[in-house]
Amino acid sequence: MSQQKFEDYISQRRISEVECLVADMSGTARGKILPPKKFLKGSRNRGLRIPEEIFTLTINGRFVQDTQTVSDSAIDIYMEPDADTVRMVPWYQEPTAQVICDAFHLNDEPVDISPRHVLKRVLQLYKEKGWKPVVAPELEFYLCKRNIDPDYPLEAAVGRSGRKEPGGQAYGIDAANDFDPVVEDIYDFCEAQELDVDTLSHESGPAQLEINFNHGDPLELADQVFLFKRTVRQAALKHDMYATFMAKPHANEPGSSMHIHQSVLDARTGKNIFAGREGKMSKMFLNHIGGLQRYLAAALPLCAPNVNSYRRLVPDSDAPTNVHWGIDNRTVPLRVPSSDPSNTRIENRITGADANPYLAFAASLACGYLGMIERIKPSEPVTGSAYRFAHTLPISLDEALDKLTYTKPLKQVLGEKFVEAYRDVKLEEMQHFRRVISSWEREYLLLNV
Repeated sequence: MSQQKFEDYISQRRISEVECLVADMSGTARGKILPPKKFLKGSRNRGLRIPEEIFTLTINGRFVQDTQTVSDSAIDIYMEPDADTVRMVPWYQEPTAQVICDAFHLNDEPVDISPRHVLKRVLQLYKEKGWKPVVAPELEFYLCKRNIDPDYPLEAAVGRSGRKEPGGQAYGIDAANDFDPVVEDIYDFCEAQELDVDTLSHESGPAQLEINFNHGDPLELADQVFLFKRTVRQAALKHDMYATFMAKPHANEPGSSMHIHQSVLDARTGKNIFAGREGKMSKMFLNHIGGLQRYLAAALPLCAPNVNSYRRLVPDSDAPTNVHWGIDNRTVPLRVPSSDPSNTRIENRITGADANPYLAFAASLACGYLGMIERIKPSEPVTGSAYRFAHTLPISLDEALDKLTYTKPLKQVLGEKFVEAYRDVKLEEMQHFRRVISSWEREYLLLNV
């Protein structure tokens, strides 16, 4: 979209404000809200300025002080709106536009610690090989009662019936219909923003839902998931409840995941290179699986980015704890769904709903890419339950960050400066977390030690 088309878009819709958005390390929307004239002027002359250190903000909004990845002088960078992402914001009364931006230094070099750039970097590596990756995310979330005091546990939201769900209602039609007013607003908001969501189902937890996206370009899908999370939260607030994408919001209920289906096409022919002759899996596909098996433990900080993420990845919780793979087996973390050869794909079931979609897609595709170029052979596929196998994934964010730090091939694909910045942000977050005294400590230590 040219500058003139931006002007036409704003004029035709009588836009009163424009939200310029970037995703920080956590996937939180940051940026600026501007009147149309200032937006148009800023987008012409590098005027949409933000500080470089916005990409070293922690989840609690603090800047990381002890990092070498941004300038000590807090230099400015500029946002460049991606015209393909401009959309209306459907929950405001005043006509408001939103646009996702890329971040650049004032010398026009991309900000290499920006999550959207990291995904673009991985996609460029695929492009150089003549490959075109395709993804389709499945995203789970919980609807909860408003929780004003964080010291109190979350409670499931109550739908039209007026009663709280007594337990899990996996694939329950009536259970999903109980939240029809919220769901209808989610679909309406998505349609207004041209977010390509597909099916909805009720998941295993109380007031836990899942939305599937149609398959497509990883960057476009990451943009859509980024906007979708914000959309769901706004729809829930409209109905006096919260929507949360925490990986494990309830202690004794299933966690929320973001399963990523991924395949790779030949960029020239459009054929799925995962499909071999006579419906068999190609060597490229097996190598892709091998790369996921070898590198996912090191990539885990991007797929399970918070201390809470590791409460989901525990035994006996229907969540993966290792890197086995299997065919049409929902107990393995790397599942090959039954399909016709043209739709041959791998489903990464490790990623949590709390992951930044740009970084989760980049990490998952990076692992598969390394498998393909290093020709890594996978293990034999698992039959039967994979829950019987040992827990081999990192059990904490600390351990996962260590693996990422010392896995050079993955760091080179993602960008070493980015990995350093991401590690610094997560280490700072863990320092904040360790200062908090939990209710478990008060319950069991207060009078017993």
